[in-house]
Amino acid sequence: MSLVTPAKLVPTSYKNGKLYSLKGTEVTSGLSPQIFGPEKQRTMYMTDDESIESYEKYFQDSSIELVEPSISSISGGSIHPDGASSYELRASLVTPTSFVSARHQDAYQSNFGSDFLENGSLDSLDVDRLMKLKLQALERALLDDSDAEEEEEAMFGTSQSMEIDPNIAEWADPIQSMQLDDSPKESSSSGSNLSSISIAKEISRISQTPKHLLYECAVALSEGNEEETLSRINGLRQMVSIQGEPSQRIAAYMVEGLAARLAESGKGLYKALKCKEPPSSDRLAAMQILFEVCPCFKFGFIAANNAIIEATKDELNVHIIDFEINQGSQYINLIQQLASRSNKPPRVRLTGVDDPESVQRSVGGLNVIGQRLEKLAETLGLPFEFRAVASRTNLVTPSMLNCHPGETLVVNFAFQLHHMPDESVSTVNERDQLLRLVKSLNPKLVTVVEQDVNTNTTPFLPRFSEAYKYYSAVFESLDITLPRESQDRMNVERQCLARDIVNVVACEGEDRIERYEVAGKWRARMTMAGFVSSPMSTNVTAEIRNLIKMYGDRFKIKEEMGALHLGWEDKNLIVASAWK
Repeated sequence: MSLVTPAKLVPTSYKNGKLYSLKGTEVTSGLSPQIFGPEKQRTMYMTDDESIESYEKYFQDSSIELVEPSISSISGGSIHPDGASSYELRASLVTPTSFVSARHQDAYQSNFGSDFLENGSLDSLDVDRLMKLKLQALERALLDDSDAEEEEEAMFGTSQSMEIDPNIAEWADPIQSMQLDDSPKESSSSGSNLSSISIAKEISRISQTPKHLLYECAVALSEGNEEETLSRINGLRQMVSIQGEPSQRIAAYMVEGLAARLAESGKGLYKALKCKEPPSSDRLAAMQILFEVCPCFKFGFIAANNAIIEATKDELNVHIIDFEINQGSQYINLIQQLASRSNKPPRVRLTGVDDPESVQRSVGGLNVIGQRLEKLAETLGLPFEFRAVASRTNLVTPSMLNCHPGETLVVNFAFQLHHMPDESVSTVNERDQLLRLVKSLNPKLVTVVEQDVNTNTTPFLPRFSEAYKYYSAVFESLDITLPRESQDRMNVERQCLARDIVNVVACEGEDRIERYEVAGKWRARMTMAGFVSSPMSTNVTAEIRNLIKMYGDRFKIKEEMGALHLGWEDKNLIVASAWK
């Protein structure tokens, strides 16, 4: 049952506030048709007669309001001997509030008195009196004497620190740091008024960025506040653009993930977006374009290929099993490398496993992929055979893989294992079950390439935060390799990255397919399955270091416990490892 009805939508969001249904489903979604609509809709967050700029403006409403009544309304009784002259702003990311700490009256009086003694002229006195009145006015607006302090004590247990949920600590840091750095405790009375107003304005500005508004929306959604969630979704849609900066583009898709969660339509939308399906037999799917243009994904494949080359350098018969071959793009490079080997090239058999009901049916099935690779191998003089196994991975048995005695077996898991449900989803634990099946085949090498982020077992709010950080780095890295107006970039983000984001944010249980894990968890799983780490050689690492320099110094590579971590600035994105 959808939690959203058309009547609740703000009519100004897109001119037409109606919800739309995905074709072929009965799921009603509160998502923007401009983003997830037909291919012909190239521009999102805009109507035919409106420019994209009209949707890139920020909210003007302040989430923290500092009220200063007129001086004439202030009486001399606003300063009390036992309590508050100075004050302290505090902010909550969930429900922004301001309150006062009244512990520093003596400091205020001392500062004010010394200023008065040093500036005894009439002009200075008038100025100081005016400043005093302003401080009193601000004080009166923010302070309710002992009641405020008691309320503070009740809310936070202390008047000296603000407790912040560790799950949102990073989102709160900018506001918290401003409180500490610019606290009125360290300001003179003559500057405290302007300083405090400046702090409030800065807090208001930060709290209105898409990042913080997104998190406030996620908090409201997690608390079951549908009305506030929907209001924030409609507001955020006016602020973001898929043609804008990376921060705007990631926000555009994150807000649609929240809308899908609210409307309970994540499952239908995930299936509707065409990420793995190529539009035609001679064009790459959006996923394959992502793997080609995003260096971290691309070098993950290169690391796996180079590990396979080294493990099979003296072998004459090599059998490679790939449990999610997609369009086979990874093997174009591998076939070229094997064919150029200085000694006699090996005879290669490639077994490709993939779900026949989704990815390849529109272009003729897995056999078309095999024919393309066989033609390439023939041109290069490499003995090559492709065998298709059209099956869901969890239904594969050893006999279906047709392994032969005397051949060197290699198994490749490239961005596949995270699709297998683990023990957190079902007692069957298909993820570990598949690893045990592979172990029983006794392969010489197993390569694993995966996203280095936890979207598997974390609860909704920390998962939302982690997904934001991860995909923000991916979006920023794409700006280096594809121009802002690139249709390929838009397709990759709309079809692949948006698809993953919607699934991670909107879905739970068996419906959440994109269940990534961090490098340490993959290492633990492989070890428990009976595999031993086979560290990447220095040659492999050196080659990738040289290649990645072509894209600039913001892409990073590091080796840790035998695995290669590929990332953008300080964020790890991909981890590639080899096992035996």
